[in-house]
Amino acid sequence: MTKSNRVKPQKTDIKVSLIGGHRLAGATLHERTVTASLIGGADVDLTDIDIPDGTELRITKLSLIGGVSLKVRRDVRVEVHGLRLGGVKDDGPSEPGGPTVRIDAWGLVGGVSVTRA
Repeated sequence: MTKSNRVKPQKTDIKVSLIGGHRLAGATLHERTVTASLIGGADVDLTDIDIPDGTELRITKLSLIGGVSLKVRRDVRVEVHGLRLGGVKDDGPSEPGGPTVRIDAWGLVGGVSVTRA
């Protein structure tokens, strides 16, 4: 299905496994990514790609047990949403503005850890 307002449709990557997490590299991701597993988190490295200002990448993680480990550049803002028994570790961007990565983390156990390079 295409949008009628001439906006380019966003691509969505879907990764599914029963046991075991997913390693996701920035060069292989599209605008939206969904990763689902019973046991296992997501290890996402976005340090090797240039995300334009004003762009939002969205990563949705669904699992019973498993968190998200995210590596981003210093100028990237990270928004974390969802429900999980685990905290969020993020020192925040060092500069205002910049691109945004939105993490929707849904699960019983597992937090979100953001590392800036």
